[in-house]
Amino acid sequence: MRLLLSLIFILSSLFPSFGQDAEKIMRSLQQKWSQVKDYSVDLNIKSNIPLIKILPVNATLYFKQKDQFHLKSKGIAILPKKGFGDLAQLLAHSDQFNPISTGKEMLKNKETEVINLLPNGESEDVILAKLWVDKSNNLILKSQITSRSNGTVSTEYQYSDEAKWGLPEQLIFTVDVKKFKVPKGVVVDINKTQTVDSQKPVAKTGTIMVKFSHYKINQGIDPSIFKN
Repeated sequence: MRLLLSLIFILSSLFPSFGQDAEKIMRSLQQKWSQVKDYSVDLNIKSNIPLIKILPVNATLYFKQKDQFHLKSKGIAILPKKGFGDLAQLLAHSDQFNPISTGKEMLKNKETEVINLLPNGESEDVILAKLWVDKSNNLILKSQITSRSNGTVSTEYQYSDEAKWGLPEQLIFTVDVKKFKVPKGVVVDINKTQTVDSQKPVAKTGTIMVKFSHYKINQGIDPSIFKN
């Protein structure tokens, strides 16, 4: 990881325009994101994590600028820690990161600009963030965030009616099983290396699919919701 960060810094110093292009792209993303003052949305969460069996869960997610989130669920919702908040943190506190463009890449038949975000401070939980950005629509199609607390979490984004706000219709998280924080109430041994039934090696990653519906955008949210 240190070698990768060093190479990115060298690339930035040799080609300053890469940093300027990345800053312009990030500003466009931030401007779009800043239009969303608050929202609430219904979620359907389906998890496929090795050695964890749990039924799909319905929940409601509340958001308020800059980076306040609250998830309300009747069941146990398995999600990456700060799964929704990491990207909001990056956009809301962009001054804490140095954006660098590392080229273009085709993703879902669309050309994307790949942006690396490097934290300014040594104490940041986020070590490196990588964004695949559809510049023509100012949409993030994929993110990969590596943190000290969560390992590496990759997220794929799909959009529909709320694309104009930059809000997704579906997210698919790919998580590092060893680093994944299991919610209280879910008993599992993620240190096992083989499944009991098949004796096959346990997959190192798992996926979580989240579908969004019935957005309510910029209608105001009671601040007390975020205190619970």
